[in-house]
Parts: sequence; structure tokens; C-alpha cells
Amino acid sequence: MFTVLHVADFALQAVLRTEPALAGRPTALFDDTRHKSLVRAVNLAARRAGVMLDMNAPQAVARCPGLAICTPHAAAEAEAQAALHAVGFTLSPSIEATAPGICTIDLHGSKEADLWAKLEASVKQLNALSLPASAGLARTPLLALYAARSTNHIKWVQDENQFLAPLPMETSDASPALLGILHNWGLSTFGDLTALPRDAIIRRFGAEGLALWNRASGGAPRPLTPVVLPQTFTAVMEFEHALETLESLLFILNRLLDRLVFELITAHYAAAEIHLIITLENTQTLVLDFHLPEPTSRNKILLRTMHTRLESIQTESAITAVFVELTPVRPLVRQQSIFETGLRDPHGFAETLARLSALVGAGNVGTPRRENTHRPDAIKLMPPPAVIPPPAPAAPHVSLGPPLRRFRPPLPARLEFTEGRPSYLWTEPISGQILVCSKGCRSSGEWWQKDLTWCRTEWDIELAEGGLYRLLLLLDAWYLEGEYD
Repeated sequence: MFTVLHVADFALQAVLRTEPALAGRPTALFDDTRHKSLVRAVNLAARRAGVMLDMNAPQAVARCPGLAICTPHAAAEAEAQAALHAVGFTLSPSIEATAPGICTIDLHGSKEADLWAKLEASVKQLNALSLPASAGLARTPLLALYAARSTNHIKWVQDENQFLAPLPMETSDASPALLGILHNWGLSTFGDLTALPRDAIIRRFGAEGLALWNRASGGAPRPLTPVVLPQTFTAVMEFEHALETLESLLFILNRLLDRLVFELITAHYAAAEIHLIITLENTQTLVLDFHLPEPTSRNKILLRTMHTRLESIQTESAITAVFVELTPVRPLVRQQSIFETGLRDPHGFAETLARLSALVGAGNVGTPRRENTHRPDAIKLMPPPAVIPPPAPAAPHVSLGPPLRRFRPPLPARLEFTEGRPSYLWTEPISGQILVCSKGCRSSGEWWQKDLTWCRTEWDIELAEGGLYRLLLLLDAWYLEGEYD
């Protein structure tokens, strides 16, 4: 299962979240890379005033005299993309920077019952970071992207055919020439295309047609190109227009801290120090270090610490850039009482669990506990306890006999029978004549649950060349389950 976090009009939203003067104003983003600058994105207020895409500046201002004009800001986009990744890491350690404003997340190993609540929390977190986002949840990354683009909140694609059929062909991002041909054929949606034979599309358009068909079918699951969890917690912001007031500076610092705190929490760290560098318009720099009384990962405390110090500082010129670095440390751990035991470093343990979860899935990490059944190796994983209970008393009757070292998985075996009893054994590493064979011991259980019913028959054997082993019959297959020491 994959999810995509999508921020529509990403370049515009990145600028808006770093410009407090634009809050609530109709704003349009113009493309400044072409000879003729045109509108590339507008906010809701500008759209309501009649500003449309591909208008030039005079046309847009004629429609909306109070229109604020802005251009793409690379530093703001980099910061917004980092904030998007920070929220993505709260869902899974396996995320991909698919495109600006698009973060694809691998949710394999997550419980489906919890996915909707987690996505709602992530969308809410992005909105709090002034990045209005939507989320799509589906079987493939491409299908999740289609879902995220089709909604303003969260879309979970369960019936793929029903979801894909009405999507317009332009959703596939195919070349204009190919789209023009298909429109001339009367094909305007994915459903129109997939209703035709795929082989005929491939013969007509070749590899481009096959790629379009695959995109119209929702694509296939693929490995993500992972983004590495940040090891240093820094943020940089350069301003197109120099800041002249403390309020504007605090607004930007708050935005930067929002993202850094998310990264700290995801990595199970807290901030012990703040290193702040302010670059002035006259090229001078102001370096400030803040030593916190105790480590914390609360944004309000970090911002208040800097605010108190900055209030007493007056700069000779306006501010053109800021650099913030948080020094990470392990959060403080409370001391256990004298009669209980616990982990010495719970946060380090949590980090190890998070790395294991990324490798094997969240559902495969925990403390093994035996289930209430006679089925061999029947265990379930429980969350590790915060406090370790005292050890259980020793069993009054210790089991005797040689221990069995199990082969995991058991070795597939072939047997030769003489007069109804096993007489020769073949496995890849072990083979030989069976000298002694015990009477088969059959066990079964949980027959009242169809999906949990089990039945097995075991024999203890001794080979002529030495060695005691256990044979296992499951259904009609033979295995060598283990060796006795």
C-alpha cells in the first residue's frame, strides 16, 4: 500500500508561507523564466476575482487591481519540500521525493485500520505548516498520486476500475501530440482507452502507447527512491525582500522551527542548543548561540527563547538571510523507582525499533510471547514494555533430554520406505541410511477455525553414520525439522 502527500500549486504555496504580508491577499505566481511572463498559479482570492492561468500581468491586474504579484522562490520551495518530507517521515521511514510538492510513502507493514487516522493527522499537520495538502491511498504509487490530485482531503482507492475510468486523458501527462491523436479518435478518458485492445494501442504507438496504457491502468507497485532521514537539523532562508521588523523575522523563524521540530521528533531527538546566524544587508553577520536549560522538542519554547534574546538586539541594516541549527541530544529519561527496572535509553531503543520496522515492517517488531496453543512455534509479537517485570520463578520440573536445534525453514526431504517404515533419507546437506526410527507422533489442533487448523506427524530418527534428527510430515510433504544435540 502506498500513499502520496500532494501540495497543489506548490511553488505558490511555498512563497505564501514565507511572506506574512501576502496573507489573505489575492496573489498570483508568474513564471519569470520566459520572455513573456504569464500566470502559473493563483490562490483562492485571486481566482474569485477573475484571475485565470496563462494571463499576462496587465490582464491579471485589470481583473484584480489589488493583485499581489510574486515569482518562484527557490529557497522557499526547498524549505517547503523539507517540511513535506518531515511530515512524510511521521508515516513511514520509507519516503520518496517524487516531484516538487509530491511525497510518495511506502506503507507496507502498517495496519490498514490505522491508515485513515494517520493520513488525517498528516494532512492536518501540513495545513498547520501553511501547506494545504491532500492525500491519496492506493495499491500503487501512480494510483495514489491520481487519488491525491483528485481530492482536497483524502481519497482511498479501493475500486480501481471505477476510479480510473472517468479520469481525463490529460491526467497521464502524455505528450500533446499523442493526446491530440487520441482526442481525434474520440478518446477522452482512461476508461475510453482501456476499453480498446492493449496490443492494438502498442502496435499503433509503440513504447509511448504502452507507457500510456500502463498509466491509464494505474501503474504497478515499484521500489521507491528513498529520502534519507536528516542527520543534521538545519534550515536556511534567503529573502527576496529584506526584513526590517522583528515580527517578520519571528514569523520566518517559526516556519523553520515547525519543520525542524518535526524532524527532531521523528528521529527521537530533542534540541539542547540553538545556533542562529543572521545575515544583514551590509554583508555583516550576527551569530547567536542559545543554550537551553534542558533539552526540548517544543516549538513554542524554542521560539520564545530566541524571541527574548532578539528583542534586545538592534541591527545596523535589514536582514537578508537566516540560518538555524539545532543541536540534537537524547531527551531526558525519568529515574525509575528503586523497585522497578527499565530501559537505560528508551529513545535509543525506539530508534532501533524504528530502523527494524523499516526493514521488516512495523507488524514484525516486538517482544515474542507464546500463544495459548500446543502448535509448535506459535508466538505473537507484543509491544516492548516500558518497565521490565521481574523474572518468572523457575519451573519446578525442568524438562530433560537433548535439546532440538530447529532448521529454519525446515529442510525439504525425500524418503525411501522399507516395509512401511522410513529407511533412507535425502536432503540437500544431510543424507544417509536410517538406522533407528521411532513411532510416529501425530498432533493437531484448532480444527474449529478453518484458517488456523494445523496437523503434523513427527518421527525421531538416527542415521547409520551418526546423528539424531526429527522428521516432519505436513500434509503430503516431508521435512527434516531439526537436529538433536
